Amino acid sequence: MNIAYWTVAGLLALFYFYAGTLKVIRSRDQLRPMMAWADRMPLPALRALGAAEILGAAGLILPPLTGIAVWLASAAAIGFVLLQIGAIAVHLTGEDRRITLNAGLIATAAVTVWLAVRL
Repeated sequence: MNIAYWTVAGLLALFYFYAGTLKVIRSRDQLRPMMAWADRMPLPALRALGAAEILGAAGLILPPLTGIAVWLASAAAIGFVLLQIGAIAVHLTGEDRRITLNAGLIATAAVTVWLAVRL
């Protein structure tokens, strides 16, 4: 179970750390080609979303690694499930109807929740 958790959670953390870092440091013009919805969200909210993704990625890795407050890994994974449910809603209400990645991230985060409970 440990190997499965670290594999799935590690990949999920890498994805969210990368995506969150892009949202925090890039301009709206730089984000537009890969995130068509970025124009519909205020820039401070976009930056906050990126910061939350970075913190969530840390929450998947650091608590189980240190053995301190291991339950935070489950909380971070649940947060990512909720985040992607909101992302699907944003995609469906706008021009961008591509939600395949979001659905895959929900499934991956749900598996991470299941594995984290068993740590």
